[in-house]
Amino acid sequence: MRVVCAGVFVLVASMASAQTAAEKPFVPVSGQAGKDVVWVPSPPDMVNKMMELGNVTDQDFVMDLGSGDGRNIIAAAKRGARGLGVEFNPDMVALSRRLAQEAGVADKAQFVEYDMYEYDISKATVMALFLLPVNMNLLAPKFYNLAPGSRIVANTFGIEGWEPDERVTLPPASECESWCEALLWVVPAKIAGTWSMGNGTMTLTQEWQMVQGTINAGNGSQPVAMGRLRGLDLSFTSDGTTFKGTVGADGRTITGTATAANGTTTAWKASKK
Repeated sequence: MRVVCAGVFVLVASMASAQTAAEKPFVPVSGQAGKDVVWVPSPPDMVNKMMELGNVTDQDFVMDLGSGDGRNIIAAAKRGARGLGVEFNPDMVALSRRLAQEAGVADKAQFVEYDMYEYDISKATVMALFLLPVNMNLLAPKFYNLAPGSRIVANTFGIEGWEPDERVTLPPASECESWCEALLWVVPAKIAGTWSMGNGTMTLTQEWQMVQGTINAGNGSQPVAMGRLRGLDLSFTSDGTTFKGTVGADGRTITGTATAANGTTTAWKASKK
């Protein structure tokens, strides 16, 4: 009889201990392994700088791949943006939802359990990320296919061959001790091809936001130099003239101004052939 009672006591105690363990809230640990990336949280100063650099407003839809505890999306929601974090770890997803609720932004900050490589990001206007270079490189084609003018902000790690449009290093006075550089890319329009331009043609090639090519007009063939896109905005020089223009929403027109070396400015327009 005593043995039975002792056994029951041990069983009940074990069940109580298991229940207590099950009820203990999940607490992530910096450096813990994930499916595709180790989780290391960006400090608040870096998160705020990324939001600032990405010019996040209430007009944006912000996405984070490998969103961890949801801090990037919660920060975006506090600025009025809608946000969605994609995270493979279900415990992290549950934690993110709880933290968003506690921050009072659960209506704007959503989180899903999903593979970040498979999720559709096409509706994002801002990507806010802290991923390794290998992750960034694999995702680069999807980033490049976002709508022109979309912004990608990242903590420290970049994309091979695609130079950021801006880099900002947090000052020593910040709480950031490592991984303290915020990077910004503005997704460029795609303008490679041949364009009708006044009494001639312009042929362009493009690698990410960098553009080069030639203009063939009455004065012969002239190279397009220092060509660069920032979203829909294009600038380049050719034969001593500085061209600035805006790519149309349909990607088939460019309109702007051309400023000659003597300061004379004229309008110019190009149409995609």
